[in-house]
Parts: sequence; C-alpha cells; structure tokens
Amino acid sequence: MDAADLRTSLETDYAVALARLGSRDLLVALSGGDPRPSALLCAAADSEYAARETFREWADTTADDALRDAFAAVAAQEDDHFHRVRAVMDAPDDHRPTGSGPMHAYLRGREDPIHRVAGGMVGRTLVSLRTHGRLIDFFDGRDADAERLFRELRAETADCLDDGLATLDARASAEDWEAALAVAGYTIRLAADDLADALRET
Repeated sequence: MDAADLRTSLETDYAVALARLGSRDLLVALSGGDPRPSALLCAAADSEYAARETFREWADTTADDALRDAFAAVAAQEDDHFHRVRAVMDAPDDHRPTGSGPMHAYLRGREDPIHRVAGGMVGRTLVSLRTHGRLIDFFDGRDADAERLFRELRAETADCLDDGLATLDARASAEDWEAALAVAGYTIRLAADDLADALRET
C-alpha cells in the first residue's frame, strides 16, 4: 500500500460516512436543527479551534524534529483559520470556543507518530473537505465573504491532506499502512457518529 491506495481505500470504505458529512444533515446537526449563518460560523470556528489545540499538543509532545515542525505548521494554519472564521462573524467577541468533541478526543489520545499523521492529517482532513464543501454551498448567495472564506479554507485543508499523504509515503513501513488505514478510518467514523448523535438531539 502507498498513500494513494490509502486515500482510495478510505474514500471507498467510508463513502457513506463522508457523503453524510457533506450533506444537509451536517448543517442541521451543527446548528441544532435550523441552519443559520451565525450558528454555522460558530460551529466552524469551534472546529478550527479544536484542531489547533490537537496539533499544538502534538507539536509539544513529538520527539521527531521534522514531525514536530509539521504539526506546528498545521497548528499555525488552524489558528489562522480560527481567526479568519471569527472575522466574518457578526459578533465574534461573543463567541466562546466549545469542547473538542469525540473525534479530537480520540486524536489527542494517539501517541504513535504514524497514527497522528494518519488520523489528523488524513482522516480529519477528508472530513473537513466535505464539511467545508457543504458550508460553501450554504453560503453561496447568502454571504459572499463567508463563501469565499470557506473556499480558501478548503484549498488550504487539501494542501494539509497532501502533506499528510506525502509524509506517510516517506515514513510508513509495510507494517504501518494497516494501522494508518484503521486510525484514519476510525477518525472518519467518529465524525460521522458524532453528526448522527447531534441529529438525534435536534
């Protein structure tokens, strides 16, 4: 297996979960039942904040210099995303980031470097690409600044995915690929299960 095979397997094996994460169900779940721009922007900011905290933790606890730099770079990008989302809110000072959620709680429990790359830079980004796509569709015709922002965030997230896949290609041994697939897949499943739980509560 290589990185291209890993991505193909994830997008095939978890096609239903990824499709739901990019569907209108996402908007309903994120907004508590009634998709509203303010609620969706708050949820998007919460997501960027949670990712920032995950990658900051990894940068602080990773011994490998190159991986530490890679995680720190993602943390800086997520911090930038967080502040850019807040910048398009009507009342950003009223927003208080919420907890990490089950996906990031799981990711923060990963200690193996390959697992961190697979879960955080591959599985998580595949989720984010779908959610950003749905937010782009929602804001199209409603808020040009927000639509433009999420297009930019989606492109930058795609770059993070490419970096994660390249890192796995450079570092993963033959034995690592099965674990990478399992961790990235479970990350996607957790995001989809969290969405389903939120829908049941609406």
